[in-house]
Amino acid sequence: MPERRRTRSLSATLSVLHTPANPRFWRSPVRGARFTAVLGIVLLVGLTLLFVTGLLSYAAYNPDLNPVNDKTPGKGLLGFYLFSWPTGPHWLYRLTQGLHVTVGIVLVPVLLAKLWSVIPRLFALPPARSVGHALERLSLLLLIGGALFQFITGLLNIQLDYLFPGSFYTLHFYGAWVFLAGFVTHTVLKAPQAVRVLRNGIPRGEPDTLAAPDPLPATLSRRGALAMVGAGSLLLLITSAGRSFDGPLRRMALLTPRGGTDPGPGPNAFQVNKTAAAVRITPADTGERWRLTVRGPAGEFRFSRAELLAMEQHSAALPIACVEGWSTSDQQWRGVRLSDLAALAGFPDRPPGVFVESLQRGGSFRKAALRDNQVRDGRSLLALEVNGAPLSPDHGYPARIIVPAAPGVLNTKWVETLTFGEL
Repeated sequence: MPERRRTRSLSATLSVLHTPANPRFWRSPVRGARFTAVLGIVLLVGLTLLFVTGLLSYAAYNPDLNPVNDKTPGKGLLGFYLFSWPTGPHWLYRLTQGLHVTVGIVLVPVLLAKLWSVIPRLFALPPARSVGHALERLSLLLLIGGALFQFITGLLNIQLDYLFPGSFYTLHFYGAWVFLAGFVTHTVLKAPQAVRVLRNGIPRGEPDTLAAPDPLPATLSRRGALAMVGAGSLLLLITSAGRSFDGPLRRMALLTPRGGTDPGPGPNAFQVNKTAAAVRITPADTGERWRLTVRGPAGEFRFSRAELLAMEQHSAALPIACVEGWSTSDQQWRGVRLSDLAALAGFPDRPPGVFVESLQRGGSFRKAALRDNQVRDGRSLLALEVNGAPLSPDHGYPARIIVPAAPGVLNTKWVETLTFGEL
């Protein structure tokens, strides 16, 4: 009992001081239950969409195929895999990942406004009044920490600024599950209350615990504040979404590294992620001495580019879509079907998956595995040309993989070896 009294006395002392623990420290007239509820419902919808599209992005990497596709250590049950990633529609990954990144960027003002609206509660004393209250505070800690971590690492990844230690792929994977734990718990505890406030307002006689008890004179209404948040989201949408479109919209994507004008003129004038120079691919690597090695039960075969061009050529109109959210429109690719190369390797009827290796000697995804359904799709090519011209060095000359609906990193450039068989 004495210890409990001392705790209450300390809480009371702190609450009367001019500190964040004192409700009167927070004086903005904008804060309130309805303001927070509107932001919370928007985040409920938006963050749910982010998590679902994030799971789809994870599935698109075919993580159960081969360790080179999924570098997550010790994932256990968290790395569950619901279905094999399809090859159609061919724009599927362009849509899902474009949504994932665009919605994430657009939600930044909403997330910041929501955190600002509830920040007084983070300093409330005592920290836990009951088991239920302790659970709510814990869920809030996981939610805020997880959301900030996911948004910050995601935005840095979009900007290609890898300031954080370790692999983005691994950090974002585990961060997503920490965030989900807090998100689900907090939603179960708070969503019914938010819906009631939006429908009926605060019941008569009950205080608005989020409103300032001693507010300053209003200079902006709550509707005006919500309009400002919406305007901020709209501005981010306008200055980022264009990275998924060619033409004038891309030039408006000022906040993303894949915005601005397309790189150079001609048939190869569409976006790339890694250039040949960046991964130290030289003309000597891709010149006359280059050979494609194809392996399978029938043996090992080596083909020059001229020999590949002499094979039956096929065309496919496919985009490039990257995990950073940028994509191109459909490009006209031409080359040898992967299924035809699988037949040469000893699989004439039902081609299996293929392990692809690049001339690139360093960096991530210089090796990748493709699923059997990807090899069998007639649009899956070892591409030699694009838009009627030979591939440029930056687009993978002398040969690259192009597969419908696959993430860009699985469309391996500067291909050196194809090994068909069990992965």
